Amino acid sequence: MDTTGDNTNAIVDDPIEVRKAKREAALTKGQEPYARIFEGATHVAQIEEQYAHLEDGITTEDTVRIAGRVMAVRNQGKVAFVVVRDATADLQLFCRIDDLGEEAFAFVKDLDIGDWVGAEGLVMRTRRGQLSVAPTSVELLTKALRPLPEKFHGLADKETRYRQRYVDLIANPEVKQVFETRFKIISAMRRAAEERGFFEVETPMLHPIPGGATARPFITHHNALDKDFYLRIAPELYLKRLLVGGFERVFEINRSFRNEGMDHSHNPEFTMLEAYQAYTDVNGIADFTQALIVAACEAARGGEQRFVFQETEVNLEGAWKRATMCELVSEATGTNVNFDCELTELAALAKTHHIEVDKAWGKGKIIAELFDTLVESTLIQPTFVTQYPLETSPLAKKNAENDQVTDRFELFICGRECANGFSELNDPVDQRERFAAQMEAKAAGDEEAMGYDEDYIRALEYGMPPAGGVGIGIDRLVMFLTDMPSIRDVLLFPHMRDEA
Repeated sequence: MDTTGDNTNAIVDDPIEVRKAKREAALTKGQEPYARIFEGATHVAQIEEQYAHLEDGITTEDTVRIAGRVMAVRNQGKVAFVVVRDATADLQLFCRIDDLGEEAFAFVKDLDIGDWVGAEGLVMRTRRGQLSVAPTSVELLTKALRPLPEKFHGLADKETRYRQRYVDLIANPEVKQVFETRFKIISAMRRAAEERGFFEVETPMLHPIPGGATARPFITHHNALDKDFYLRIAPELYLKRLLVGGFERVFEINRSFRNEGMDHSHNPEFTMLEAYQAYTDVNGIADFTQALIVAACEAARGGEQRFVFQETEVNLEGAWKRATMCELVSEATGTNVNFDCELTELAALAKTHHIEVDKAWGKGKIIAELFDTLVESTLIQPTFVTQYPLETSPLAKKNAENDQVTDRFELFICGRECANGFSELNDPVDQRERFAAQMEAKAAGDEEAMGYDEDYIRALEYGMPPAGGVGIGIDRLVMFLTDMPSIRDVLLFPHMRDEA
């Protein structure tokens, strides 16, 4: 049976097959549909700036080369209009058969949306005021085999946008702006740290012992050593080893991993800036934290120290509020909450606010739970919450006046924690006892408890200077400064469940 006609119809009906046929036709003619190089291109934004005052209907004698993705093709007899997008903007190619010749003009009319092209021609402005390039040559740089999704200009499905970020960036130019802002934020924070004498360093991502934070780690196996390792949950213990070694100011913009749930503000893989400074304390490191976040805001908001997140204006100007956890919980409950209260009294207070109290919890844990439930979401303007319970702060130095709390802060903005800092614990005997307590918690079933890092204790025994340290969540900060409601909106490739 002759099925040639059926195959032809199948190809015509399948846009991918049509594009594949064009690719094969080019190869048959000896043409390369995937170019190796295209040099000398000028960015569209630069052309727009240079020719902003070019009058309508004028064609210059200035030749330029541009390269980008074809976003639209419109044919009108012996004229074709091709919109090309590069990294900066869109520009129209005003293609005329008289300028290109019949064969090249036919090639232009046969371009598909999504193809990458390079063009050379004269800068002009049409009679209708459209800045354009009148090309004398157009060449195919990359043949796109897959068409953009239906109605890609309005691509709104979140699942598709997150899973196929490469399409999202094409369909929604404002998404590209979000990530350009993210890059500016990170760059500004890096500069701010370096201007204050900090060295940027690199520490291991594979840890033999999970440490530096209380979190459930990812586990992997090193075949050559026949040993399990953990993807780092924080770089803290390695950075503080550098203080022992004589570096006074270090920071790392790091990827860390926590094997926990995913929601609008959590991703298992995330970015932090962690910094440690010798000879300062929790107050000095709080000042440093504010300076970095202000620098990030100025980079994102064109020099402004204010931003709007989900219709709420946040002001970063001036001194930021500082209050102890007990003060804030007392204010929220209308009860004087402190460590002089009886454990049963605190447990009863928690129960009145619908908090289930575990029998293993001490006073500090209950107070922390009251804070999480009643206070955290109310802290919209930047607030340093200080004096965290010793029970929940295994790496922070004890407060000089009350050894049941630590010299620690968490910074809250828009009701969410975005930084955690403290005066670093540098007493190896105290640290050993706290690691032992963490091991007891792990043995009791706490999967987030830290491991016992004997080498870190050894480092402290050589002597670590007094120091302050902080970890700042970059992803959450970018959410605030770009007014994005979900962490997935500020991650180029967020983790997703498998496609159905």
